[in-house]
Amino acid sequence: MLGLVAGLVLPPLILLALLYGTAEFTLSAQRYLAVSWTALGVLLAAAAGLAVLAGSRLSPVASLLGGLQYTVLGLLPILELTGLRVLPRDWLPRPLSAGYLNLGYLGFLLLLGVLLLVASAFPARWRGRPAPSAPSLPYHPETSSSPQPYPDQQAPGPYAREPWRSDDVTRPMRRD
Repeated sequence: MLGLVAGLVLPPLILLALLYGTAEFTLSAQRYLAVSWTALGVLLAAAAGLAVLAGSRLSPVASLLGGLQYTVLGLLPILELTGLRVLPRDWLPRPLSAGYLNLGYLGFLLLLGVLLLVASAFPARWRGRPAPSAPSLPYHPETSSSPQPYPDQQAPGPYAREPWRSDDVTRPMRRD
């Protein structure tokens, strides 16, 4: 459920941050020959959001939905290069439109889309978390008839306390 919500909410927010940050950074560099620290901070926040989508323990649905969104938005400018008119004009405010055209025509949105799709394709991300195991019971040799009742447990270390030996309770080390 959290992966679905993250997949529907995070990618559009990250896209807005990328579009604004790219447009503002480019405009500041071209007009004023200066670095826009606000744009740089927004781009770093977008990168952190992309890292959460691509590599976190969220459900892979989050990166799958984000990857589909970015792939479609990344294919539109490339399809327009072939002569098809698929991009609507003036569908975004001016600075965001400039950022979208920058990222779209460079293929950056398509690259991010494919990256998120591949990140969601790994089988390990689709596996559920293992169920918590039951607490192990202590091994008491006097009461047990089998030589190894819990084969999945490791033998106690040399400094482990042996609760069945009442004479060894206060000793700091095990003596053989």
